[in-house]
Amino acid sequence: MKIAKATRQYEEWLGGRLRLIPEDLDFKHQQMRTGVFPFLRATYYRWAQTWRDVVDDDAGGPSVLGVGDLHVENFGTWRDCDGRLIWGVNDFDEASRLPYSSDLIRLATSALLAQLKVDRKAGTAAILQGYGAALERGGRPFALAEHHTALRKMATERLHDPEGYWAKVHELPVWTEEIPRSAARAIDNAMPERGMRMKVSHRRAGLGSLGRERYVGVAQWRGGSVAREVKALAPSACVWADGARSGDILYSETLQCAVRCPDPFVRVEKRWVVRRLAPDCSRIELSALPKEHDELKLLHAMGWETANIHIGSAKPAKLAADLAKRRRGWLLDAAQKMERAVLVDFEAFAAL
Repeated sequence: MKIAKATRQYEEWLGGRLRLIPEDLDFKHQQMRTGVFPFLRATYYRWAQTWRDVVDDDAGGPSVLGVGDLHVENFGTWRDCDGRLIWGVNDFDEASRLPYSSDLIRLATSALLAQLKVDRKAGTAAILQGYGAALERGGRPFALAEHHTALRKMATERLHDPEGYWAKVHELPVWTEEIPRSAARAIDNAMPERGMRMKVSHRRAGLGSLGRERYVGVAQWRGGSVAREVKALAPSACVWADGARSGDILYSETLQCAVRCPDPFVRVEKRWVVRRLAPDCSRIELSALPKEHDELKLLHAMGWETANIHIGSAKPAKLAADLAKRRRGWLLDAAQKMERAVLVDFEAFAAL
């Protein structure tokens, strides 16, 4: 199946499970043509459909509750229940039961396509070293205040301009259409106080979820701005790729079992995922990193955090045993195969 047909069929499937906003879907298609890394981020459905065939024997391994749509820009920060700044995976829209190798290969492939300034072999080795070290340790969340100095500097660079962040939030236009009652209720429930006066807007963000309903409530509370967002959820694209008519949404289950300092504001309420929006509670784009940053340390941390997620649903010793049996260089080989496959799809889609 070619990429155009796969995209059409997936969007038809998704449209049967939630409301799609045509203008946002058109914008998503435009973004998919701007570069191969944005294309990868926007097309997890294609990855779910093809990755096993492309990487062949490297697709095996113990099953875990995985992120699915893992890539180098699916990491961010939040505040835990004690107010500490935490770093880790930011989005679990595509969480699914899958071989642990899928997350590792996708993370490595994204590093290649994002053209990080590290040697390919060294970069994939850093991911595996971080993953293996976390398995040996039993996992450990990234609390940035006391540890991880280099990572803290990388993660907090974008926090130097909170005024700019809030200016963008306040510039969002008022959504003039009526939003679903369940979405309005979820936003209200997540605010510091019930029944607050707020402006409700629609927000375009991310790439994989572009096209879905996504609403933001913004209010003034005790001297400053507060914002809460709800985003529509659907079963993972893996369900579509496997030819199943329905499947469970595993967002909450994956969060709950991971080795993690939870974000107390993130929860699933009916068919919505709810979160706090703030400068210190958002995804980190590569462009927001400081000019001087250590990409090998960053990839090592990303590998470790991937293990933090997987350890929640599989024994570390079992994952480590499978890793030990794999041939030298397997991750780079698999990532380069997927890199070529994604490039072929991108060129075909960009030519439409």
